[in-house]
Amino acid sequence: MKELTPQQIVKELDKYIIGQNKAKKSVAIALRNRWRRQMVKGRIREEIMPNNIVLIGPTGVGKTEISRRLAKLSEAPFIKVEASKFTEVGYVGRDVESIIRDLMDIGVQMVREEKTKLVEKKAHELAVDRILDILIPPISKKRKPVGEMQEAEDDLELRHERTREKMRSQLNEGKLNDRMVEIDVPSDAAPMMQVFSPIGIEEMGINIQEIFGGLMPKKMKKRKTTVPEALKILTQQEAQKLIDMEDVIRQATKRVENAGIVFLDEIDKIAGNSAGKQGPDVSREGVQRDLLPVVEGTSVMTKYGIVKTDHILFIASGAFHVSKPSDLIPELQGRFPIRVELSSLTEGDFIRILTEPENALIKQYTALLETENVILDFSPESIKEIARIASVVNSKSENIGARRLHTIMSNLLEEILFTVPESKVKTISISAGMVKDKLEGIVEDEDLSKYIL
Repeated sequence: MKELTPQQIVKELDKYIIGQNKAKKSVAIALRNRWRRQMVKGRIREEIMPNNIVLIGPTGVGKTEISRRLAKLSEAPFIKVEASKFTEVGYVGRDVESIIRDLMDIGVQMVREEKTKLVEKKAHELAVDRILDILIPPISKKRKPVGEMQEAEDDLELRHERTREKMRSQLNEGKLNDRMVEIDVPSDAAPMMQVFSPIGIEEMGINIQEIFGGLMPKKMKKRKTTVPEALKILTQQEAQKLIDMEDVIRQATKRVENAGIVFLDEIDKIAGNSAGKQGPDVSREGVQRDLLPVVEGTSVMTKYGIVKTDHILFIASGAFHVSKPSDLIPELQGRFPIRVELSSLTEGDFIRILTEPENALIKQYTALLETENVILDFSPESIKEIARIASVVNSKSENIGARRLHTIMSNLLEEILFTVPESKVKTISISAGMVKDKLEGIVEDEDLSKYIL
């Protein structure tokens, strides 16, 4: 896990998320505490539990974006899930323990990729040798020669070795890239079998093909491909042989248990008093009860073995515009002691969102039109006008936060994006007047405002 200080974490998040400093601060402290706990010596380390967080705020203010950027910063096993996708045990659907199974899959993949990079050079050398064996088959030695035959055999071997090294140089220089070779690759065809079970195979965390893979020989098939593609395939095959999967699983389990992070989105969708409600809502409280042991610490069976969830950090988020955090069952509320409210976005925030982040919308559309050799130029007044209209529409209809900017920009630039490939224009300037003419009618008409989602 990257050793970033809380201030460095906030600085990195500032590149993509405008405002919401309180939320960034809480998340940064929680991330740093993961590293601090691992540095603690002695038995007390096991007693330090993560302080889980609930992010509360309307849609489009940055809750999901914080989770997405956190995943890249943490360099730890991270998964984002929607609470509304899970059902109480006994109902058709995914059970909450599949979160940990998926997190473990991610952890194993992370460690495997790291190990692959370490053996990549050796695997590449072995793959080159295999391709050379295909291009120049080795000399067969059926019986040991004597006398002059021995000298002739030695001379043949020397010439063969020189030819092989010459081919190696040509391969490394890319001179053999157009050559076709035939290699053995695993066949994708797997035996078809019907499994009857009261629960899905996915919920069991078991891969049937892996179970029976050891009982049946792996089928291989011949495949003709270019030398570069063959080199890539064979390098992957050799890397897998060099990696100790038991060590990978051991390291992945340790990493998931000590540094894993689960972002539980839309937790408000499973909140609410189920009394007097019928239909699908009946399982909401059941999902909360199923979540409780996973959040507070339990052992989950995965296909890689048992994973303990005691020290996994859970960050939940929800709009809570219909329900409120107090509608969650008391036990689950107690497992999320830190609550952070994210503020609604203002007109000033919209201006910053349009221009400051590294992935700002104006930068995105400018980059898109650059592919057509067209320069898109927004005046400062036009940006202010876009922000003003977004703020007005959010206040008149459903407040969807920064997502409003996507629909407004799409409406504003629709005609330009449609006609620009055939036009001879090299520069397009967006003025405040153009923004008003294009969008003001929609803002003023309450009935038409529904078309801006």
